[in-house]
Amino acid sequence: MPVAEVFSPRQHGHKKNNSKKRKALESESEAEHRDSGERSIAELKTLLFGAWLLGYVFFLLSIRRMWTGKYVRSPLARSLFLNMVSKDEAAATETQEWYRCGPDLLGESVRPLFVQSHLDSDTKAFLKRSVDKSGWLFTQLYHSFVSTFLSPLVSRTSINGFLDRGSMFVFSPEQFQQLLRVGPEWRSDRLLDLGAGDGAVTGVMGAHFREVYATEVSPPMKWHLQRRNYKLLGIDEWQHTVFQYDVISCLNLLDRCEHPLHLLQDIRLSLVPSTGRLILAAVLPFQPYVEVGGKWQRPKEHIKVQGKTWEEQVTNLSSEVFRKAGFEVEAVTRLPYLCEGDMYNDYYVLDDAVFVLKVSDNTSESA
Repeated sequence: MPVAEVFSPRQHGHKKNNSKKRKALESESEAEHRDSGERSIAELKTLLFGAWLLGYVFFLLSIRRMWTGKYVRSPLARSLFLNMVSKDEAAATETQEWYRCGPDLLGESVRPLFVQSHLDSDTKAFLKRSVDKSGWLFTQLYHSFVSTFLSPLVSRTSINGFLDRGSMFVFSPEQFQQLLRVGPEWRSDRLLDLGAGDGAVTGVMGAHFREVYATEVSPPMKWHLQRRNYKLLGIDEWQHTVFQYDVISCLNLLDRCEHPLHLLQDIRLSLVPSTGRLILAAVLPFQPYVEVGGKWQRPKEHIKVQGKTWEEQVTNLSSEVFRKAGFEVEAVTRLPYLCEGDMYNDYYVLDDAVFVLKVSDNTSESA
C-alpha cells in the first residue's frame, strides 16, 4: 500500500502538534534548569561572601587577641613605634615615660628652658573616650572594613576624616597656657594652625584668639574645619596674605612635608615681628616621611637630626636646625602625642617635643 494511504493528513497534523509540544516542554525544562543553575550560583556567591565576611571578622578579632606586646610598628602610622597601653600598666607608663626628661642630658642652652608637664584631667578624659570608642565592636568592624578597601586609593588622613575617627591630642588648655606662660584670660588677634586635621587641637588654642585660620589638604578634614567655622587658607595662600599672625602652630607637620626648611622660612616671615611666636611639635625620634597615594616616601628636602635620645635630639633641633632657620627656643616640654585607637588598640601614643619659638634677633643666620 502506498505510504500516502497509510498516514492521513489529520494524523500527520497531530504528529506535528505533538512535536511542537515536546519542543516547548524541552525549552521550558531547559529554562528551568538555567534558572535553577543561576539561583544556585547566586546562593553560592552569597554563601561565600558571608563565609568570607565571618572569616574576616574572626581574623580581626584573633589579631586583636594576639597583639599583646607593649610596642608594635605600622608603616601607615608614621613608621614609628606605637605604644599599646593596657589598663593595668597605663598609669605607670603615663607618669614614668610620657613626660619624663633628664634635664642633665639636655644641652646647657636648652636646660633652663625645659617646662615639666604632667598628666592632667583633660588628657585623662581623652584617654577614657578613646578606650570607650575602641570597645564599640560593630563600629570598629565597619571602620576596619572601609579602611581596608579605601587605603589603596586615598590617604590615611582622609579615611580618618571620612569615618570621623583618629582624633589627635597634643596638649590640654592648661598645658598650652603653661607652655606659653599665659593665663586663661589671655587673648591675641590671629592664630594660624598649619595642617589642622579635624580641628580638635586647633580648638584648644583658638579659644585665645579673635581670628582662627587653618590649612589642610585632606578634603574630609576640610569639612570638619569648616563645620567649626575656622577660616580655611590654601597651602600656597597663607604665606601671602596682607596680614601677619600672632601665633602659628606647626604640630607634627615638620616630618610630614616635602620642604620643611622652606616651611620654617615662610613661617618666620609670616609672624608678627618681635611678638610673634611659633608653636612647633615634632615626634622624636625624628623620622621624616611623606604620604603620597597611601604610600610613604622620603621628602624632597631632608632635615637631619642628630642624637639617639629624646634629650639629644631636642638639643640638636634647638641649637642647629631652629637656629639656622632663624629661630630661638623660648620653652620646650615633653608630651605624649595621642591618637584615638581602633579595634586593636585602645589608643596610640608617640613621643612629642613641643617648642615655643621666637624669631631670632640675628636673622643673618637664617636659612
